[in-house]
Amino acid sequence: MKRNVFPAIDLIDGKCVRLLQGEYSNQTEYSDDPILQALTFQEEGASWIHIVDLDAARTGIAKNALTIEKIASRLEIPVQVGGGIRDLNTARSVFDSGVTRVVIGTAAIENPSLVEEITPIGRVAIGIDLRNKRVAVHGWKTETDLPYTHLFERFEETSVDAYIVTHIERDGTLEGPDVDAYKELISLTTKDVIASGGVGSTDDLQNLAKLSVDGKVLTGVIVGRAFYEGKFSLEQAIEAFEAV
Repeated sequence: MKRNVFPAIDLIDGKCVRLLQGEYSNQTEYSDDPILQALTFQEEGASWIHIVDLDAARTGIAKNALTIEKIASRLEIPVQVGGGIRDLNTARSVFDSGVTRVVIGTAAIENPSLVEEITPIGRVAIGIDLRNKRVAVHGWKTETDLPYTHLFERFEETSVDAYIVTHIERDGTLEGPDVDAYKELISLTTKDVIASGGVGSTDDLQNLAKLSVDGKVLTGVIVGRAFYEGKFSLEQAIEAFEAV
């Protein structure tokens, strides 16, 4: 089974940024040329690119749609995009721009039937963003009473590709992922699980790669800030996670 390291490109106002623990007031700009950044990741060996439209996640308005289309058109590898995809027309527009897979977060909670409307026209991953083991929505600004197990139960029998699970408290901290939590997560679903949040070293990647429950393993990991701050290279990440 192929594992994938997903380099992350988070967009605000057409620029590549990272937030600390999902706080828009605590952002760092890393590049004003996300297209070049995506091409660089491809040249370094990425097999996927993960893009989040942070403006759309907060407002529902696809402010970075043109940038995303330009990235997808220039790459030879698949792109998955999340942030603000809350209706069928928006999803269709994202697919039409050349994106391979959309990530549905808020809408999966507020309008779960939408997910089943989208899967016939393209590939879908469910974005599960957790704070204190509860699902957060609207760009992580609103915490719900829902445990993540509710989403697993709701979408287990659908044709959804994967769950992308982010621990908000770890995101952007470089302090390491919640490995024990992911071990529990992969034991509860037959779907692919992609980890996101907190990776700060190749040891973190190796620990995630070694997770196994009855033969079930993590199929992907999203890495952002660690790449931008030079903690390790994409080549080293691939060796640590994909080659295990």
